[in-house]
Amino acid sequence: MASPITLKSSTATQRVSGAYALIDSLVRHGVKHIFGYPGGAVLPIYDELYKAEEAGKLQHILVRHEQGASHAADGYARATGEVGVCFATSGPGATNLVTGIATAQMDSIPMVAITGQVTRAAIGTDAFQETDIHGITLPIVKHSYVVRDPNQMAQIVAEAFYIARTGRPGPVLIDVPKDVGFEEIDYIPVSPGDVKLPGYVPEVPIDMDQVDEAIALLRESERPLLYVGGGAIASGAHAEIQTLAERFGAPMTNTLMGKGAVDEHHPLSVGMLGMHGTAYANFAVSQCDLLVAIGARFDDRVAGNLEKFASKAKVIHIDIDPAEVGKNRVPEVPIIGDVRSVLNQLLSRLDDQAPPDPKRVQAWRDRIDVWKADFPLLVPTYPDEISPQAVIAALTKQAPNAYCTTDVGQHQMWAAQFLKNGPRQWISSAGLGTMGFGLPAAMGVQVALPDEQVLCISGDASFQMCLQELATLAQYGIKVKTIILNNGWQGMVRQWQQTFFGERYSSSNMAAGMPNFELLAQAFGVKGMLVSNPSELDSAIAEMLAFDGPVLMDVHVRRDENCYPMIPPGKSNEDMVGLPDKPRP
Repeated sequence: MASPITLKSSTATQRVSGAYALIDSLVRHGVKHIFGYPGGAVLPIYDELYKAEEAGKLQHILVRHEQGASHAADGYARATGEVGVCFATSGPGATNLVTGIATAQMDSIPMVAITGQVTRAAIGTDAFQETDIHGITLPIVKHSYVVRDPNQMAQIVAEAFYIARTGRPGPVLIDVPKDVGFEEIDYIPVSPGDVKLPGYVPEVPIDMDQVDEAIALLRESERPLLYVGGGAIASGAHAEIQTLAERFGAPMTNTLMGKGAVDEHHPLSVGMLGMHGTAYANFAVSQCDLLVAIGARFDDRVAGNLEKFASKAKVIHIDIDPAEVGKNRVPEVPIIGDVRSVLNQLLSRLDDQAPPDPKRVQAWRDRIDVWKADFPLLVPTYPDEISPQAVIAALTKQAPNAYCTTDVGQHQMWAAQFLKNGPRQWISSAGLGTMGFGLPAAMGVQVALPDEQVLCISGDASFQMCLQELATLAQYGIKVKTIILNNGWQGMVRQWQQTFFGERYSSSNMAAGMPNFELLAQAFGVKGMLVSNPSELDSAIAEMLAFDGPVLMDVHVRRDENCYPMIPPGKSNEDMVGLPDKPRP
């Protein structure tokens, strides 16, 4: 950042500690909840936090592992659009945040991570619990600070929140040496609206010529497809996307991060595309003549073989981040700008023009309807075993409006296939693929939205990575309902080993040493449930949802079920395996 912010505040000077300046600045920026774990270097901050909690200004949620704090702050941000905040001490406390910070960075989630540090004089001496967290996290943050002067604390907090939430969102780190927290200063608060950062341009003016070019391509297209990613969620553009699709009769597909931006109940929706996307979404992207990428980044799990991805199509790419436009696929029409703002400009232009001809795309929509009929997503049933898909289907039926988090693996893909969440109701680690994300993220969602139904869909392997947060749920009465699809494997690893590695199941069998999850939950003071019979599933889910508190439900599912469709590595989107033997495009 080229120069410091400009202060406009006229608030009278106060004599306070650096730690007070930090906590007060957080309160002024609307922070209501902080997820964290104390330690030596961060104690001055926690002392001021104690006083703020006593005054009812905010609440601290004590996690059982710092990784849980970062994922909880992440889930909080995804569900609300606000900046999530987490605390950790120096050294191992700070490094335990790294996975969560990287998760937020990959998925463009606004987060401020605040770490304690050894005293300024001790930095660089290999002091107890010293680590260069600023240097460690440089590749995985949007920006970072080491507060060497407590007089800058208010400025830095204001900058951090501004950077985290504007433009393409992302995590910001603030590292606070212990003596900076103790040192007294003449404190002048900085309000959220008082930030000036010359050189930082979160948004550029929309090029209306490019908008007109995009409209021209849309009018010419006979086989258009809207390809919607996480940028649409960040900008809150779901209504504008649907309006655009309806104006042109254009089918809509979404990425894993884009779930919720498209109403998957809408007749124009073809569901998720990519490695485990629907057959009809993947056929559509392979056969379309115009691909409108909206806040999406052409990542490998979507595009597969880039040379073959949407190879028949011209591309319009709308994104707030210029670095993403043309990175993996050069578009015919690039439009840099906030997705919602761009779409509003495009729709406004259309209001002054003759409406598009719906007959132009009718044959295309009819063709997609045939694919939907021939290659539907199916829920298998077995007489004595529960299919994992059946669990997701039952949850969809009984909790259609729930906020859902997932871990990573087969269960994540089944959930993505069958759940039809609203905006910000799908919370999953997409870019980094972080096992252990689901439970603490759900905790963050439930803290942010205490009156909403929050479900965590997990796998037996993923759940064991952050299961200690059951204690946090119990301590604060956070009523998250966790459903484990327990097949005794690292399920996706097993599926790949079966398909591509000659059924050599190297270190993927989790059956040995598997805990009794029902008893484990009870040990933490959480209601535990076990379901193994298909006839018990619906009633067990109803009981779980009705319980006023946290629940862990262990569902023993068919052990060797695979997740299909699936695009093998290096293949095109059309080359899916696991489909019915019917004619393909």
